[in-house]
Amino acid sequence: MNAPLHDLHVAAGARFAEGEPSLPAVYGQDAAEGLAREYAAAREAAAVVDLAERGVLEATGPQRQKFLQGMLSNDVAGRQPGQGCAAVLMTTKGHIQALMRVLVTKDAVLLEMPADRLAPVESTLVHYRVAAPVRFKAKPTAVLGLVGPDGPALLRGLGVDLPELAPEAHVSATIGGHEVLVARAGDLPRAGLVVHAAPEAAAAVWTALSGAGARPLGRRALDALRIEAGRPWYGPDVSEDNLLHETGLVNETHSFTKGCYIGQEVIARLDARGGNVNKALRGLRLGAPAGAGASVAADGKEIGRVTTPAVSPRNGPIALAYVQRSHFAPGTAVEVDGTPAQVVALPFDR
Repeated sequence: MNAPLHDLHVAAGARFAEGEPSLPAVYGQDAAEGLAREYAAAREAAAVVDLAERGVLEATGPQRQKFLQGMLSNDVAGRQPGQGCAAVLMTTKGHIQALMRVLVTKDAVLLEMPADRLAPVESTLVHYRVAAPVRFKAKPTAVLGLVGPDGPALLRGLGVDLPELAPEAHVSATIGGHEVLVARAGDLPRAGLVVHAAPEAAAAVWTALSGAGARPLGRRALDALRIEAGRPWYGPDVSEDNLLHETGLVNETHSFTKGCYIGQEVIARLDARGGNVNKALRGLRLGAPAGAGASVAADGKEIGRVTTPAVSPRNGPIALAYVQRSHFAPGTAVEVDGTPAQVVALPFDR
């Protein structure tokens, strides 16, 4: 890890030499060094993070895929066991109720999403179920994230053979003596993966992953990586106030060839107009660290809000933010809480 960490400090020094506050100035020396090491591990090797805010809703019954096909934005019916997709549940007006990972197994369809969305999503699905033989229940699950290019090799060393690079493809396996499900995770940066385990097995699985070489990853480093990769999450970056076209996630969460589903008319109408929306998610290079919810302004008028901010060892202070259409172009000068900033196309590492 020493070489990539050294490279990060060199890159950070060049970036912060422009007058931005250094990592130690923002977080303190010890915390800054820890963040840099976590960030380096996730970029160059492997790091493990506890996604304690995630939950899983399990759909069972003989018509589970057919029913979800008419509810979710992506093609669920066409997936075989071991396959999956990213998908969205919307309202009839196209507002996003949840972003989720759909994992098709032999006996169920697993819907991974923020835990605080399980109840409202289940309520919506039950409302539309009518007489369809489909059942839903929250499945107690601990979700761990594995981030970094060495993740697949690390798992192979633990006896886990991942499928090809299909989005959200998954396998059942044993880690730390416990049964788990391992899935590719498009919502995580740096070739991310998720591991589903029973809550009582989470500690043993974590120990096995870290013992195999995965470094613990904190949220500050994860947020920096997420911003750079342009990976918005439901909660901090996406809510029921948003349309799918505003998030930049249309292509990976939506099927243009499937039949009708809730919210499809809004998607089709926007797509026919070139996907034009009044606001959309962009990256920002900041002149100083900002907070979530910070105002983005231009010419003295508010044109957006920061959703997730971070300080990156490579790029300095950065953020995800919604900005108005007139300020979409990369390089556009704006201000965040009165400090100069610049709009960046996502992902940062193009």
